[in-house]
Amino acid sequence: MDNSNILVVDDNPEIREIIQVLLTGEGFLVTEAPDGETALRFIREKLFDLIILDIMMPGLNGYQTCLEIRKNSNAPILFLSARTKESDKTLGFSSGGDDYLAKPFSYSELISRSKALIRRYQVYKGKDIISTGRPAEISGPLTCRHLRINEEKEEVYADGRLLELTDTEYAVLLLLIKNRHQIFSAGRLYEAVWNEPYYYGANNTVMVHIRNLRLKIEKDPKNPEIIKTVWGKGYRCD
Repeated sequence: MDNSNILVVDDNPEIREIIQVLLTGEGFLVTEAPDGETALRFIREKLFDLIILDIMMPGLNGYQTCLEIRKNSNAPILFLSARTKESDKTLGFSSGGDDYLAKPFSYSELISRSKALIRRYQVYKGKDIISTGRPAEISGPLTCRHLRINEEKEEVYADGRLLELTDTEYAVLLLLIKNRHQIFSAGRLYEAVWNEPYYYGANNTVMVHIRNLRLKIEKDPKNPEIIKTVWGKGYRCD
């Protein structure tokens, strides 16, 4: 994980400096961008393992920047914002973000979230299998109802149509399909996919990603046939 490249996008130079000091102290290579346009230029020129993105910026805001980033990069995006309403978080995840951390933020939490996102991203770039405590039972092409997953290319198709999933959404779907009919609590799902200990509030993160995933994979997201909610217990893939 050392020498991983991180792009920090924030119009506040003091915040960029704080994050730069924190992350370089952990061995990361940090590039700073004061706005969305600069960030997009850097992303076209260089590969990053994590993008930390503010929302309230002049010109392109964080949501707009995230949408543009997703046209060229699958690197994890951590939103860092003083906007903490549930609707703000939902919009962040819907635009392609992987995680959301509120300002003012805990330095230790920023570091732990960053490491977890990078670790998961590097695992998937290496085509490793998610660890669930036991080997997956399914081999060969993965299918579930109208879905087909090409693990080699990390692509998901619905009735032959390629879906645009974020890395996090892909990880959640792959975990559930590889462990079909198993019930995953929000905590177990979070720890397996985000690769960090479950914490208070992570349940909302899981719920938003499940909701966004259903919007992309289900024929009727209000009556899901693939990812089912088991009330009081969690989620499973049927």
